[in-house]
Amino acid sequence: MTPADLSRCVVRAVRCAVADGELAAGAAAPERVVVERTRPGGVGDYATPVAFQVAKAARCAPRDVADVLARRLGAEPGIERVEVTGAGFLNFVLPAPSAPAVITDAIIRDIAVRDVRGGAAHVVPADESGLGLRERVVRRSVLRLLCVQGGATEPVPVSVAPVAKRDGDVVARYGADAACWAMLAVPARETPSFSDALLHQGEANEFFRVRYAHARSRALVRNADQLGFRPEPGEVDDAPALLRLLADHPLVLEAAAHHRAPERLVRNLVELADALLDFQYRVLPQGDEKPSAAHRARLALAEAAGTVLAGGLALLGMDAPERL
Repeated sequence: MTPADLSRCVVRAVRCAVADGELAAGAAAPERVVVERTRPGGVGDYATPVAFQVAKAARCAPRDVADVLARRLGAEPGIERVEVTGAGFLNFVLPAPSAPAVITDAIIRDIAVRDVRGGAAHVVPADESGLGLRERVVRRSVLRLLCVQGGATEPVPVSVAPVAKRDGDVVARYGADAACWAMLAVPARETPSFSDALLHQGEANEFFRVRYAHARSRALVRNADQLGFRPEPGEVDDAPALLRLLADHPLVLEAAAHHRAPERLVRNLVELADALLDFQYRVLPQGDEKPSAAHRARLALAEAAGTVLAGGLALLGMDAPERL
C-alpha cells in the first residue's frame, strides 16, 4: 500500500463502517481524506484527523470514531499497524516503499500534470485585473494543484501578502521563475523575501538545487545510454530517503491543494532534490564495473525523481531545464 492508497482506504473504511451500522447513518464519508507525514516525535509514519470530520454527523466523540476505523484499517493488507492518539487522531505504520511502485506512481502523476499544463487556459483566471503580482502567482499555482487533484478550475479565495515595495520589480531583477519561487516559498499570508542568492548557481540557492537535480537526472539517463543501458524499474535498497520522499509526494500534492499552500510543494521539492543529488553518485557504474540490474533499477529511480521534480516545478509555474 502506498501513502496515496492509504487516503482512499480511509475513505472506504468510513463508508463501510456507516453501511455496517458501526457509525450513524448520517456520518457521510468525506470525498477526500488528507493523510500527512507525522511530525517529529509523533506516532507512526502517517496520520489523519478524519475522525474529527466524521464525529459530529456520527453523533459521537472523535475518539470513538477513530476506534471504529482503527479496527477496520488494522485488518487491511499493506497496513502494518494503526494506533489512535490524543482525542482521535489515526496514526499508521506502512511497510517501506517499493521502488517499482513509486516509479509507476511518478509516471501516472506526470501524465496528470501534463494534462493540466496542456489545459493551462482552463486553470488561469480569465480576469486578473486588480490582482497584484504575487496574488496572480499564488492563485495560479493553487489552481494547478487543485486541478491535478481533480478539483476546482475557477478562481479560489486566497489571502495573499503582496511583494514589499522595497523589493521593486522582482521579475526584472531575478527573472520570472526565480521570483515566482521566492513568492511561493513562504505561506501566502507572509511577505516573501528576496536576495541575490536567487541569482547564484550554487548549493546555497534552493531554487537552483531543485532545477540542477532535475538536470542531473536527465544527464544520468544520457550517460547511461552512452554506456549501453537504460532504466529498468526494480528494487533499490540503498536509497531509503529518496524512496520515502517519492512515496510521500502524492500526499504533499493533496495537502498543498487542500490547504491552498504551494509552499508545501516547494519544501518537498527541495528535500527531494537534495536526496537525489546525494543518490546520484551510486547510479552509474564506477571504473571497470559493468552495468547490472542494480544500476538499471537505480537509474529508473533517479529518472522518476527527475520526472517528479519537473512536474512539481510545472505546478508552481516554472520550467525544468534539461541542462544547467
